[in-house]
Amino acid sequence: MHCAEVGKPLIKFSHCKKSIYSFSVPRRCPLCQQDMGSRKLEEAPVSITNPFTNGHQEKCSFLLRPTQGTFLREYDGKSDLHVGITNTNGVVYNYNMYGVQRDETGWEQSVSVPLLQPDMYGLMHRWDKYLEDFSTSGAWPPHRYEGDRHNCCAYALAFINCVLTAEGKEQLDKTEFTEKHVVPRTRLASKYIALYRAVAERGFCVTDHADRETRPPSGSGSCGELPASAEGTG
Repeated sequence: MHCAEVGKPLIKFSHCKKSIYSFSVPRRCPLCQQDMGSRKLEEAPVSITNPFTNGHQEKCSFLLRPTQGTFLREYDGKSDLHVGITNTNGVVYNYNMYGVQRDETGWEQSVSVPLLQPDMYGLMHRWDKYLEDFSTSGAWPPHRYEGDRHNCCAYALAFINCVLTAEGKEQLDKTEFTEKHVVPRTRLASKYIALYRAVAERGFCVTDHADRETRPPSGSGSCGELPASAEGTG
């Protein structure tokens, strides 16, 4: 995955009893101006996990991205979001006013929710057929698209439930899916966006205590949370 797709890497280091975020370690502390050459082990820089991924490198996943622009640059916390489902080759199936789309580009900066466990080989082999058959079933033509109901989110959740039914498993409702699988990742993404933009604007960002960095889905904490769903997208 290229830096141009997911942004510059963020790092965190400790100094002056503060947590300092930046794109690189400066020679001098931006707070006290002391030389940063010799540091204690607990002050050593660490990389911050980037919550965004190139969706075209993800297999059998639920993807979330802004309808226009990218999370790190244009997204304002209120703009519409768009969702899709990847096949085993990273093609993103998604539904909009033009019907079902099969995108090979455009999802290079996405929040990804894996839908299969690594050991689910049988289902992975059937995944592409499930996705193609579902998308050509006649339920998702352009004229049936409605921004508030019959939209990209409805398409993605209906497909997930179609697979669960075919595999003899219980279906998920929208609230359960978003709260369990989507919200933890969007909260982590919101926090990352706030840090990234602060560093991009001022060169560094300072917090009063060390923030606990976690990987999804257990990440929490937000600086202007992303919506939990993608209603009204196109």
